[in-house]
Amino acid sequence: MPRKEWLIGLMVFVILGAVSFVWLAPPPGEPAPAIEFEMLNGQSVELASLKGEPVLIQFWATDCTTCVSEMPDLMELHHALHADGLNLVGVAMAYDPEDRVRRLVARKGLPYAIALDNGGVIADAFGNVRVTPTTVLIDAEGRVVWQRIGLLDFDRLHEEITELLPEERSA
Repeated sequence: MPRKEWLIGLMVFVILGAVSFVWLAPPPGEPAPAIEFEMLNGQSVELASLKGEPVLIQFWATDCTTCVSEMPDLMELHHALHADGLNLVGVAMAYDPEDRVRRLVARKGLPYAIALDNGGVIADAFGNVRVTPTTVLIDAEGRVVWQRIGLLDFDRLHEEITELLPEERSA
């Protein structure tokens, strides 16, 4: 296939993916999907059980250079706000082999919760997530605040999460 047709095909694919993401993702203000995380440590955690505190979910993959480059910032965010009530969950994409996920988590020393998306159930619940990193912010009432694809502005994110923390903890 000539290069021009290939690029046009790729652009159409990206546009269709973005449009379907917008239509399928839970809209801001809507309740987050009722899902259960299968954690890397073997525990199962229902998203609803985290209600009362904000939740930041980041879909990532071991071969996603942007995802890996954001891990130190996510670790810093976790260290800064976890004691105040932030729940940070990294969701490894379904296509990532568990042993690769475990090796990367150990090598990076990730202190926050890591879930395995077996069968892609979690990604499907959040609008058929296929692009990494995709990040979802959920407020303490369990409503989707926003869902974003790509690099995060961590200074802005820190401020947004601080505003969502319970008053007695963020003071």
